[in-house]
Amino acid sequence: MSDASIARIHLKPGHIQPVWAGHPWVFAQAVATTQGAPEAGAEVVVCDPRGEALGRGLYSPRSAIAVRLFTRDPGRALDADFFEQRVRRAVARRLARGLPSPDTTGYRALHAEGDGLPGLVVDVLGEALAVQFGTVGLAARAPALLDLLEQVFRPRAIVDRTSLKIAQQEGFAAELGVRRGDRALAAFAFLERGLAYEVPLTLAQKTGYYFDQRPLRARVEELSRGRRVLDTYTYVGSIALAAARGGASEVVAVDTSAPALEVGARIAHANGLGDRVRFVHGDALAELERARGAFDLVVCDPPKLAPNRTSAAKATQTMRRLGAAACGALSDGGILVLSSCSAALGPTELARALALGARDVGREALVLERLFQGTDHPVPAAFPEGLYLSSIIAEVSVA
Repeated sequence: MSDASIARIHLKPGHIQPVWAGHPWVFAQAVATTQGAPEAGAEVVVCDPRGEALGRGLYSPRSAIAVRLFTRDPGRALDADFFEQRVRRAVARRLARGLPSPDTTGYRALHAEGDGLPGLVVDVLGEALAVQFGTVGLAARAPALLDLLEQVFRPRAIVDRTSLKIAQQEGFAAELGVRRGDRALAAFAFLERGLAYEVPLTLAQKTGYYFDQRPLRARVEELSRGRRVLDTYTYVGSIALAAARGGASEVVAVDTSAPALEVGARIAHANGLGDRVRFVHGDALAELERARGAFDLVVCDPPKLAPNRTSAAKATQTMRRLGAAACGALSDGGILVLSSCSAALGPTELARALALGARDVGREALVLERLFQGTDHPVPAAFPEGLYLSSIIAEVSVA
């Protein structure tokens, strides 16, 4: 595609600095004019008000994010060679950090903006891949991208886990399920830190598993010896299994999904931990409030509470209530792990919610550690929204 045929998006004054510094998103409200008539998903060049090119990306006219930038080089075509270079660079990045390894065959292989491929997420789950297409431009290129993933990873199957909500927002039809390879695939089977997982496709949330919390699971395992552990929002029990393997004296895992708990119990049994984790079907807040000092280590990792900035205040209040209940569930001097997977509820907001929640129940919280998403979820320095996962490990004492 020649430069002359590519539409040019001109930004309003006052919206240049983030893009110039490397932020990969151009919000619709930042667009002043469009030179040309780009179709949804087309390549476009983004320019400042003087016409100086800032980069090249894909156009999403129905989205609040009008353009996602893939390269700072306006002359670089987003062709097959471009995508192959980016994918292979991401593979090399993981290999340099020990992924995959003999004891970990599940990890995030492509992390969208973090790997210079905005909107494209790919997880390796053993012999299978799970993929999410997050923009109309990527969905239009799906056949070629699936060819590329087959070439690079040689998977048994590629499963499309694209969000239906995002597909609707972007204006494309999602093709969910196994799109390439073994269409009889019924479950994702992989290893994480030596623990074997088998997660049915019918159960799997998002891409299938939450690889971003691998560092937290490892740390909880280190902290659990001799402690009574309560793991809320457990899904298939990953943190609970880590605690049990770490030598916890008692482990209780809570979730509202009975199917997830059944899978978790099977995984625990398969790893020789079936008699060391008690899976409880129930509401996390109710179980925390009922516990009343019964545990020495409590993990509270709720689903996304603040999908955007406008919901941050309400989410902070919800986190405050969860923090209060979790503090009340701990013995004096116990350890609380509190997590947020919302960029709008980051480390500062999370700490404030914990401080207020602890105060509400007559406790004091001393932050010992902060953890974030794992290294297979990299974040561009100019993209604060990419740091979406925050965890606090705190000592909680009677005030």
